[in-house]
Amino acid sequence: MKTSFNPIVLTIRLVFFAFAVSASAVAQTPAETAGKKGPAVQTAESQAALTPASALEKLKKGNARFVEKNMRSRDWVAKVSATAGGQYPFAAILACMDSRAPLEIIFDQGIGDVFGIRIAGNIVNEDELGSMEYATKVVGVKVLVVLGHTSCGAVKGAIDDAKLGNLTGLLAKIRPAVAASGPGSSKDEAYVTKVAQANVSQAMKEIREKSPTIKEQLDAGTIGLVGAIYDVSTGKVTFLPD
Repeated sequence: MKTSFNPIVLTIRLVFFAFAVSASAVAQTPAETAGKKGPAVQTAESQAALTPASALEKLKKGNARFVEKNMRSRDWVAKVSATAGGQYPFAAILACMDSRAPLEIIFDQGIGDVFGIRIAGNIVNEDELGSMEYATKVVGVKVLVVLGHTSCGAVKGAIDDAKLGNLTGLLAKIRPAVAASGPGSSKDEAYVTKVAQANVSQAMKEIREKSPTIKEQLDAGTIGLVGAIYDVSTGKVTFLPD
């Protein structure tokens, strides 16, 4: 006897089959994921295993990946959950607030990897020093980086001795770097970079002189302090000589 084809019955069966498969997958998810490794994030163990030199090398390699367009793929949402219980960054970076230099991106780092301390002109004051002391002495970062950049608006303003409300006092902190760099113009990008480098060196000097807590760690060799300049036209970070 020839069996008749009933499309309604077939559709109902397919719907029930799809529902069963979906329910099975949901039921198996906890068991299947229990044995899987979570996203790679900094831990107390991985932080403790680093030295100031190896921490700096992680930043250098990260920037090289960024410049070479070979950045690591990351599940950012998963990293949010993975770092919710604590943070163990390996570096703290005092940088300018310039929007063209997002720290985690230019160093190809993830959530929980680095502290970002940002202020126009990457100048040093008590608040920044307190943040760095917390980062090193309490949280355990291994390297401090003072990061300036090319074409810095704050540096140009300091060169021109600009006056504008509270910005006037901030730019005054960059003026020693201008004086140390000799005469020049804010329209000369090479001179602006020269002042930016001098400003980084000045900031590093102030960190040592104004924070006994950080100086003690530097003298003991438990942390490092380096200066660098980010090129906004190429994405490359150049680390300055000690």
